[in-house]
Amino acid sequence: MVDLGFACLGVRPDPFAASPTLVFRLRLTEAGGGAVQAVALRCQIRIEPQRRRYTQEEAVLLGDLFGDPSRWGETLKALQFANVSAMVPGFTGTTETDLPVPVTYDLEVAAAKYFAALDDGEIPLILLFSGTVFARTPTGFSVEQVPWDREARHRLPVAVWRELMDRYFPGEGWVRLSRETLRALHRFKSARALATWDEAVRTLLAQAEEAAR
Repeated sequence: MVDLGFACLGVRPDPFAASPTLVFRLRLTEAGGGAVQAVALRCQIRIEPQRRRYTQEEAVLLGDLFGDPSRWGETLKALQFANVSAMVPGFTGTTETDLPVPVTYDLEVAAAKYFAALDDGEIPLILLFSGTVFARTPTGFSVEQVPWDREARHRLPVAVWRELMDRYFPGEGWVRLSRETLRALHRFKSARALATWDEAVRTLLAQAEEAAR
């Protein structure tokens, strides 16, 4: 029986991907030192927000996800980040492989909203592994499932996520609006001859702050 163990060695931005992608470097170890022909690997990645501390400003921005900090003992639950798969070539004993993970900047997605709320520090992740292992046996080949208890933890630096986003959206972010809201914003922008959408939103924010006073 194949006994695979997993570790995450690090994460880096992929500088050549067509869209934002993080590359997780994994180490796979067969405990018995046996030969593995291939692994059809699946990995579910979750954020574990309860495993780090937050500044007051971060807590305000995370209110959309977790509510008031007084309730975080109940609401600070794991967030889904990604489900990805990869083929791992054959190896004996130990091997390392890259696991590309596409990353969205859509702030309607909980994971992206969480990342964007953080100023510094690290993002606690847990990687849950499954899949199929193909191995050589004395009588031929075996096909086995990766046990469901295989996992690894990693702390992704917020700086790595920001570096990735700056490659694709330097100094910018994205907010999805309904067509009606976008059309109303367009009318506001045109009526005041504002040069950019950013300027239109800033003008609206300034007016709201003035009204609040």
